[in-house]
Amino acid sequence: MPVDLHRHVRLIAAVSIDHWTGMRLEGCLQFVLLMALTSRAAGLNIPLEVEQPPTIITKTSGTVIALPYDLTITLKCEAKGNPTPEYRWTKDGKDFIPPLNRTGHTGGTFVLQNKLLDEFQGKYRCYASNKHGTAMTEEIKLIVASVPKFPKETVSPIVVDEGDPVILHCNPPEGSTDRQIYWMSIGLQHIEQDERVSMGIDGNLYFSNALQKDSRQDYCCFAAFNKIRTIVQKPALTVMVKSLKPDNNSALSSNTTLAPPLRMPGLLLPPSVQSEKVLLKGQSLELECIPEGYPTPKITWMKLGDEMPRKTKFNNFGKQLTISAVEEMDAGKYMCSAKNSAGEAVHYFDVIVEEPPKWLTEPPQSQLTVIGSDVHIKCSVSGKPPPDITWRRNSEVFKDDPLSNRRVLDDTIVLHNATPEDSAVYQCEASNNHGKILANINIMVTNLAPQILTRDNHNYAVVLGGDITMNCNVFGSPLPSISWTRDGTQETLVGGRFYEFQNGSLQITNAEKDDRGNYVCVAVNTEGKSAAIAALDVKDPTRIMNPPQDMQIISGTTAQLMCQAEYDQSLRSTFEVIWMKDEEEIPLSFERNSRFRHVVDDGMLQIMNVNLSDQGLYTCIARTSLDEVNATGLLTVLDVPDAPKNVEISELTDRRNVSLSWVPGNDHNSSVAEFIVEFEESQWEPGRWKELQKVPGNQATAELALQGHLNYQFRVYAVNAVGPGPPSEPTERYKTPPAAPDRNPENIKIHGHLPDQMEISWEPLLPIEHNGPGLEYKVSYRRTGVGDDWSWNLEKRHSFNVKNTSTYVPYEIKIQSRNSHGWGPEPKVVTGYSGEDVPTSAPRDVAVEVINTTVLRVSWTPVPQATVRGHLRGYNVHWVRKQSLLNPSKILDERHSLSFPGKRNHAIVPQLEPFSEYRLTVNVYNKKGNGPNSDPVTFNTPEGVPRQVPILTASNARTDSILLVWGPPLETNGILTGYLLQYHLLNETTLEVVDSQEINITGADTSQWRLQGLKDGSLYRFQLSACTQAGCGPPLAQESNTVEQARVGGQKSELSTQGWFIGTMCAVALLTLIALMACFVRRNKGGKYAGTPPPPERQDMFSMEKVKAKEDLHPDEVSQGMNDDTFCEYSDSEEKPLKGSSLCSLNGDDIGDSVSRDSLVDYADGEGEFDEDGSFIGEYSGRKHRGSVSEPSGPKPVTA
Repeated sequence: MPVDLHRHVRLIAAVSIDHWTGMRLEGCLQFVLLMALTSRAAGLNIPLEVEQPPTIITKTSGTVIALPYDLTITLKCEAKGNPTPEYRWTKDGKDFIPPLNRTGHTGGTFVLQNKLLDEFQGKYRCYASNKHGTAMTEEIKLIVASVPKFPKETVSPIVVDEGDPVILHCNPPEGSTDRQIYWMSIGLQHIEQDERVSMGIDGNLYFSNALQKDSRQDYCCFAAFNKIRTIVQKPALTVMVKSLKPDNNSALSSNTTLAPPLRMPGLLLPPSVQSEKVLLKGQSLELECIPEGYPTPKITWMKLGDEMPRKTKFNNFGKQLTISAVEEMDAGKYMCSAKNSAGEAVHYFDVIVEEPPKWLTEPPQSQLTVIGSDVHIKCSVSGKPPPDITWRRNSEVFKDDPLSNRRVLDDTIVLHNATPEDSAVYQCEASNNHGKILANINIMVTNLAPQILTRDNHNYAVVLGGDITMNCNVFGSPLPSISWTRDGTQETLVGGRFYEFQNGSLQITNAEKDDRGNYVCVAVNTEGKSAAIAALDVKDPTRIMNPPQDMQIISGTTAQLMCQAEYDQSLRSTFEVIWMKDEEEIPLSFERNSRFRHVVDDGMLQIMNVNLSDQGLYTCIARTSLDEVNATGLLTVLDVPDAPKNVEISELTDRRNVSLSWVPGNDHNSSVAEFIVEFEESQWEPGRWKELQKVPGNQATAELALQGHLNYQFRVYAVNAVGPGPPSEPTERYKTPPAAPDRNPENIKIHGHLPDQMEISWEPLLPIEHNGPGLEYKVSYRRTGVGDDWSWNLEKRHSFNVKNTSTYVPYEIKIQSRNSHGWGPEPKVVTGYSGEDVPTSAPRDVAVEVINTTVLRVSWTPVPQATVRGHLRGYNVHWVRKQSLLNPSKILDERHSLSFPGKRNHAIVPQLEPFSEYRLTVNVYNKKGNGPNSDPVTFNTPEGVPRQVPILTASNARTDSILLVWGPPLETNGILTGYLLQYHLLNETTLEVVDSQEINITGADTSQWRLQGLKDGSLYRFQLSACTQAGCGPPLAQESNTVEQARVGGQKSELSTQGWFIGTMCAVALLTLIALMACFVRRNKGGKYAGTPPPPERQDMFSMEKVKAKEDLHPDEVSQGMNDDTFCEYSDSEEKPLKGSSLCSLNGDDIGDSVSRDSLVDYADGEGEFDEDGSFIGEYSGRKHRGSVSEPSGPKPVTA
C-alpha cells in the first residue's frame, strides 16, 4: 500500500523579539527532503548526495529574437543530478553541436556570436542525461532579426474623381519585432487624419471620399521598428483628384465644377459582409470598419444579443473597436454599421476566443516510491482547442503497452507494481495550434534505509532566551520516522519548549542555560535505523549598555554617537557594531581623516564636519553570529538659515518709503532670531553692501525709509543661534527721486587756537545722505547776549574759521544743510567760545594753615573771571623747602608743585617734611598756560616723631641682665629727647608675652643700656623707639636669652664682666654709629623726588584716622559736578606737574596733629583714591600700624 506523504521541506528561522539566532551549517543541507511516496505527492527535491536523474534548473524559454545590435545570444540549459548530467542539443529536430564555449558558462549553456547568427536561426531543444534518465527542455525558437526593407517598385499616380474612395497601399515589410506605421509628407509633416481620411490597422491610408485638397505628390509611408532602431520609407505616392464638370448639354459653364454626387455607404475594410476573428485569451481585440461614400458615413458598433463589454474603447474616429485582455465572455457576434444620408452598410464579426495549453493546477510532480507500489502520473491541462498530449520516457516517445505494467491512458501514465527499472524521467507535452507546454517528471522507485544527511556531532549555539532549530535531514524509503532525545536518556523530547517539525528538525524556544548538552536525532523505517548527535551551547545575549542619544549638533562640528555593548566573550571574533542611517548602512572607516570614523573599542561613531545631509535617525546594531540588538538616536543638525526667497519691493506712501517682503528659507532646526536687510547703491559705493534695518525673526516684511537720489538694491539674510545665513538674491534696482537733505550736520566743535579766532568744524553728511546734487553747508554765527544779527557763510567743506574775534567770548552757532533741491530742517543752536589767552592776574590773600607735620591747608582769593581769558582749568600750588630747622645753615631749595583742577579757593598740600621752613605761591592756569604767581607765603612745619632706630643688638647676657646697644635714628624729624625701651618676658614654647615692662631713657646721646633684674635662663623681646617732643617713633625689636644659673655657678670672674671687654664693645658700637651717620648725610645730599615711594619703615609709623573735608563749591561749565578738591597733580617743580597716579585731594579741617606725614605720602603716591568731591575713598584708619607705641603715661618701676 502506498504511504501518504505528510512531511514537507522547510527552512525554519529561529527568531525571537530581541534576537535572531544564526546557525552555521558547515557541510550540511539547508533543505530537508520532501519524499513523495504516492501519486498524490507534491514536488520532489532529493539531496544531491543521493543518486538521482537530471532535473532542469535553468533554461531559456519561448522565443529569442536576436537583434542586430546584440553582440551575443545565450541559450541556457543547466541541470542537476547525480551523477552529473551530460548535455546534448537538437536544432530543428536534428542533433546540433554548439560552438566551443569560451565564456565561462557551465552545463549545457552556449553562446552564439552576432556575426554568424543567420545560420543558427531555428528551433532548439536541450537534453540533460545521466544513467538514471534524460530530462529535456521545451522548444526554444531563435529568430534572427534582419533589417526590413520596402520592395523596389514604380507606382503610377492615382487619378480619381472627386467623391470617389481612394486606398493608398503601404504594404509595410514584415519584421521580427513590433512596428509602427506613419503617413507623412516629404517634409515629415503628418498627413492630417479625420473621419474621412484615416489609416487602417494594415497600414494603408483610406479616403472615404476624395476631395480636391487631397491632390498631392508626397504621400509617404514610414515603418518604424523601434527594437532594432530602424525606420524605412516607401517611395512617395501621387494622388490626383479630378473635379466634376457639367455635360456638354448642360447650361452651366465649362469652368463650373460640380459637387460630388451622393454615394451609398460601403466598407473599404473589411471588404466582405462577414468575417471571423480568432484571438487568444488575454490578447487585445481590435475590430475595424472603414467606410466609403459621400457624404462621409458615420460608424456605429454593437454586440448582437449582449451588451458591449465594459472594457470597450473606440479609436480612430470611431472606426476601431478595442477590448483589452479579452476573456471568453467577450466572444460573440459584433456588428459595425456605416450610415449616411444615402443609405447604410453593415459588417458582422464572429469573435472567437481561444487559449494555448496550460496546467489546470500545476505541472505533474516528481515522485519517490517504494518497490511494488502503483505510480500514477497525471497530466492535467486545458486549452482551446483541447491540447493533444504526448508522453515521453527519457525523451523518447512513450506509448501504451497493454502487455506491460506501464500503461498510457490518455492524460495519465500508470506504473503498476513498480520496480526500480521503472525509475526514469517522464515527459508530458501538451500542444494545440497556439503553443506547447512540457513537464519533466522524475520517478524514483527504491527501498532505502534512513540516511541522516546532517553532519554528525554538529555544534549549535543560541543566546539565552533565544530560539534554536537543530536540523535532522533524513533521506529514506519508505519515509523514516524521526525522534529526538537528550544524550544519555531515552525520553523523547516533545511538548513545552520543545517542538518537532514535520521535516524532523527540533526547535527549542526561550533557551535556558540548562539546555546545554548533546541531543540525539533517531531516524527509523522498515529498512533500518540511523542516529546523529547535535551539541548545543547557550551563550550570554548581546546587550547595548550605552545607546546613542538624541542630540543636536551644529553644522561643521564633530558628532559622537555612543554604542557600548556587552556580549558573550566566546563570540568576540564574530562581534561587530554596524551603524545605519535612515535604514541604510554607513560605510565606516577606522582612519582619523575619514568623515565617518568608527572607534572600535567603545563602538562610538564619530561624524567629522557634520553637515545637513547627516541629519537623520542613526541605528547602532551590535551583533554576533548568534544574535543582534539595536538602539536608535536622532541626530538633529543645526545650521545657519537658508537664504530668504522671493524678495519683493512695494511702495507705501511715496517712492522713498517702501515695503520689503520675502519668504523665509529653512531655519535648519534653529529658529531665526532676526532678519538683516542690506542695501547697495550704485552711485557712491557700488558693490558694497551695508546694513539698513533689523527685523524680528517672526516677521517677513520691513518698512524702509530711503535716501533720495540713489539707485538701490536690497537683499536679506537671516540670523539664528548658529550664525548668519547666506543672503538672498538681490532685488531689481530701485531708484529714488532727489530731495532736500533730511538732516543737518552733527557733532559741531568750536576751537580757539588763536586769541582772535574761532574755528568751527562739524561731522559732514554721508554721501548717501546728500539726497541730491550740490550739497553745501550754511554756517551762521553771532555773539551771545549782544543782540547782533547772524553772520553766515556757505561752505562745501566741513570747517570754517571766524577771524578778528574778541578773546574768549561766547558765540551762538548753527549749521544747515542744503542742496540743489532745497534746504534741510531748521538747525539747532550750539554755544562755543572764541580763542583763549594766558591769565593776567594772580590769586590774592594766600594763607596757609599747618594741619600737622606733613600736611597743610592753603587758601586764596580766586582771580576775577575776566582775567582768566579762557576756560579756567585750575590752580597750581608751588612750595619750596628752604631749610631744615635742625640744620639752619644749610640751604636746601627743594621745589614741589601740585595742580588742583577746577574753580576753587583752597587745597590740601601733603608730603611736607617736618621741622622745616617753606615758601609757597599759587597761580591760576587755563588751556593757554599759567598766570602770574601770587605773593609768596613763608611757614614752618612742626616737629614730628623720629624714624626707627637703624640697629639694636643684645649682648653680654648674664643670669639677670643683658646689654643693649643701638644707633640713633637716621631722621629725627625734630630735636631728639631720648628713647622708650619696652621689654617682654616670653614663653619660649608659645612665644606668648608673660610679663611686660618699659623704661624711658633720657638723653639723646645715649646709645647703650644694661637691663637689670631679668629672670635667668629666659627669653626676652626688646623694643626700642626714638622720641621727640612730638612723640616716639616706630620701635625696632630684638630677642635674646639670659644665662641659666647652673651654667655660671662659681665663675665670678666671667669674661663679659671684664672692663677691657666692655670698652671694646663700646668702641665697636661707636664706630658703627659713625658709619651710619655718614651714610645719612650722604643720602640727604640727593634731595627728594616726587614719585619715589617712602621707605617701608616710614609707611608703618602711624595711621591717620580720617581725612575728609566738605566745602561749598562754585564750579564753572567744565567742572560742573566736581568738588573743588576733585583732583590734584604733584610734581617736583613748577614745570613738570605729575599725572595719573599722582592725583590726590587732601581737603578737610578736622585732621588730627598725630597724623603722620608718611601716611599721607602713601596716598599722594597713588596708593589712595579720591572720589568726585575730592575726599579720599576709604579712610586712613583702614591702614593699621604695626608695632606703634605711645608715650608712656608715667614712670614704671624697673630694676636697673
